Amino acid sequence: MPEQLFFTDSDESNHLIAADPFALLVGFLLDQRITVQKAFDGPRVLRERLGAFDPRTLAEADLEPAFREVPAVHRFPGSMAQRVHELAVHVLERYDGDAARVWTDAPDAATLKANILALPGFGEMKVKSLAAVLHKRFGVAVAEELVPWHPTLGDVASPQDLLDYQAAKKVHKQEWMKAQPPTSAAGA
Repeated sequence: MPEQLFFTDSDESNHLIAADPFALLVGFLLDQRITVQKAFDGPRVLRERLGAFDPRTLAEADLEPAFREVPAVHRFPGSMAQRVHELAVHVLERYDGDAARVWTDAPDAATLKANILALPGFGEMKVKSLAAVLHKRFGVAVAEELVPWHPTLGDVASPQDLLDYQAAKKVHKQEWMKAQPPTSAAGA
């Protein structure tokens, strides 16, 4: 297990997401429409605002005030508070609050993929990215088959790697957008 993941500018957050599987899942859930750094700092911020960070606490708390407090945890505080609540309930009910069981209970890649896809707010892209982190940073063998060919957060092993990953992702996204056929606003 790594001592930290270099996904934020905060050593405290980087240690938390490496040490706490639930924090890692919450970071991945929040990683949409905001920077990687802000998403993976979210678990630390929630822990500070709620006084604890575990599936039971997040399942039982009204998360929206903690998400809306300035600075907001996410640019969509209401919907993301609801998604984090749903994730906490899922981990509590399905895995008895032990988020690591999402991967430790998986005997093979197909089961791991199904477990991740069953997490509220997780789709195919998050399966690939989480699998890459699990395999490359945590040594989870069953995740290897799910790791995509392109760079992911699993390739981030230093603060510079994060900057390089984000720059490459931006270029890839621009190239992908150029390759898309133009859409007509007039509705052909």
